[in-house]
Amino acid sequence: MRYQSMDELKKSLQDIVEIDGKVRVANKDLLRGQAIDRLVFNGVFHENPEIKQAARNIVRQSARALAIQPASILPLYEAMGRGECKGFTVPAINIRGLTYDMARAVFRAALLNQVGAVIFEIARSEIGYTAQRPSEYAHVVIAAAIKEGFTGPLFIQGDHFQASAKNFAKNRQAEVQALKELIKEAIEAEFFNIDIDSSTLVDLSKPTVRAQQQDNCEVAAELTAFLRPLEPRGVSISVGGEIGEVGGKNSTVEELEAFMGGFREELDKRGKDFKGISKISIQTGTTHGGVPLPDGTIARVKLDFDTLGKLSQVARGKYGMAGAVQHGASTLPEEAFDHFPRQECAEIHLATGFQNMLYDDPAFPEKVKQEIYDYLRKECAAEKKEGETDEQFIYKTRKKGFGPLKEKFWRLPEEFRKEIGRKLEERFEFLFKKLNVVNTVSLVRETVRPRSPC
Repeated sequence: MRYQSMDELKKSLQDIVEIDGKVRVANKDLLRGQAIDRLVFNGVFHENPEIKQAARNIVRQSARALAIQPASILPLYEAMGRGECKGFTVPAINIRGLTYDMARAVFRAALLNQVGAVIFEIARSEIGYTAQRPSEYAHVVIAAAIKEGFTGPLFIQGDHFQASAKNFAKNRQAEVQALKELIKEAIEAEFFNIDIDSSTLVDLSKPTVRAQQQDNCEVAAELTAFLRPLEPRGVSISVGGEIGEVGGKNSTVEELEAFMGGFREELDKRGKDFKGISKISIQTGTTHGGVPLPDGTIARVKLDFDTLGKLSQVARGKYGMAGAVQHGASTLPEEAFDHFPRQECAEIHLATGFQNMLYDDPAFPEKVKQEIYDYLRKECAAEKKEGETDEQFIYKTRKKGFGPLKEKFWRLPEEFRKEIGRKLEERFEFLFKKLNVVNTVSLVRETVRPRSPC
């Protein structure tokens, strides 16, 4: 599938995409065939930087020619904050591996159900262990949109752009600078939705809630002020904040109010005209990925929906935000998902459940799976805790197989990829219906106006 030269790349697109000067799609049906498959693969794996970048540029510019526009979801969230629309929860989907196939499944389910309110995202930690820098992730998602015939606003999000408490304590300036560099890289890749997570800096040992949240307020405000001047013309980035680290104690209204007061105060010091945050992530009883039991199954959790509803109400009523955000939800039981729209939860983040569907599928080639697991047993051995079973260890670490063995996932048998794609599509359709985002295309297009192509 690799192009042997730039000349071959150009010849392969003859009568499909005109790439002299401004890109024009001459035949979108042919582009959506093997042409886009080859472009996306080379934009990820080609060893020649010139060919890799050319493939990415062609995909991005072809998408614009086909009315696929990376956008900020902020106008929709502002409308939610004003009470102009409600009754649905926007799914934000983290894709760690088999990214092209999984994104295609999302688009197929969205198109079938007229879903406009859906976000593709990747976290700071995932960028590392899945070896997907923002430009690559956006390239693959946009290519998947072309492949499936999606058009309109496309929301790509930096999830958990998270401060490391350990690194922050060691060198505050260096850790904040690392986050600024990541934010800049993400915006250049057309991530117009950024979730700042400095909740890791909350210090519960301090005497007052405001004091506990102070570092969180300062860093969130500094990063928000940093990114606003980086926004492309016509774009106002949707920024999320967080008050409770997922897996910790449940959040309270007092913490929300303390954070918002401190955040606004700190942001105003940096410029009174800076727009604030559009949503707030909280802790309600979940953990990222769920808690694996000794046999590798996942423990059931008791999620505090009352807290979720109460904080969403305060976030909207007092601060004009879309509401609260739920993390760590993909491994929840099916009956839980109805509750999120009822509690007017603004956004829900979903990741590990899709990873589990892939790894646990009976048709996943056993030889490849064992190669991945053997790699993890060797390279991640230091992460195994005393008394932890092999099943628990594998469940906890198998997300780290996606990066080092990325091409093996891309080269899984086509028959398997089609079948897992069908199952994922069914799962996404289930979630879209439960979260009540079916038939939101018109709403999104009415509220969100993507910037004009450059």
